[in-house]
Amino acid sequence: MAVTTEIFRAWKSPRAAIRRQLAGGENEARALIYLMVSCLLFFVAQWPRLRREAFFEPEKPLEVLIGGALMGWIFIAPLLFYGLAALSHLISRLAGGQGSYFGARLALFWSLLVISPIVLFLGLVAGFIGAGPAANATSLLLLLAFLYIWGSSLMEAERPVPEPG
Repeated sequence: MAVTTEIFRAWKSPRAAIRRQLAGGENEARALIYLMVSCLLFFVAQWPRLRREAFFEPEKPLEVLIGGALMGWIFIAPLLFYGLAALSHLISRLAGGQGSYFGARLALFWSLLVISPIVLFLGLVAGFIGAGPAANATSLLLLLAFLYIWGSSLMEAERPVPEPG
């Protein structure tokens, strides 16, 4: 199934979507692709806001702003997301979770990919409208959607695996 179709299906039922992802087996390359595509989309989503910032503050060249965003989203954020996934797995273990580190990584990375359309929309809002009620409402929607999708995905990834037979 196409990833884009699965992303839209995840909005309706995040637990079923991550269940299908986990059924694909432990494929670290797939999880890494989800993370890197998410970070690339998050980086691209920054461009309208950065362009607006460079326009209103000419002492900040656009190239410098984009370079900083590139460094942050493509090189630093993936490392932080790997750490966050490991931490979420450890906390889930303390709460009785029985999943794997891979399941926790996939739950987080998949959730980031699923929310990427809202991140892109937030980038447009921040770039064309600027800070204000519209950007705040979109940010709140983004946060709530991420917490819901990631929480649901992590609960599914950490649930006890049924015994065969």
